[in-house]
Amino acid sequence: MVNDTQLMKGILEGCMLKVMAGGQVYGYRAVEILRGYGFDVNEATVYPILLRLQNRGMLKVEKRPSPFGPDRKYYSLTNEGEAGLADFTRSWSKLHSTVSKIMEDDQND
Repeated sequence: MVNDTQLMKGILEGCMLKVMAGGQVYGYRAVEILRGYGFDVNEATVYPILLRLQNRGMLKVEKRPSPFGPDRKYYSLTNEGEAGLADFTRSWSKLHSTVSKIMEDDQND
């Protein structure tokens, strides 16, 4: 079986941009959203992705008070993030289409 860690890392970055495109989202809520789609992720996976996207200028952060403790960081897309999401969407569509064709080709059996 293939170790899908590296594959998932790149895909999760693109999916995270899509999650943030819906408006301001705090980190743990992003985990919940991704889990809702079937991703087996936790905070240890998601927070480094958020930091990486923030450091690349794709996300902006706003701290707000939380009713449950320390301030929460709410993330949203920057213009760079919107462009990154568009790039990911194009790349994913092409990759998905190509891999699907290969996997569905009965001549390779």
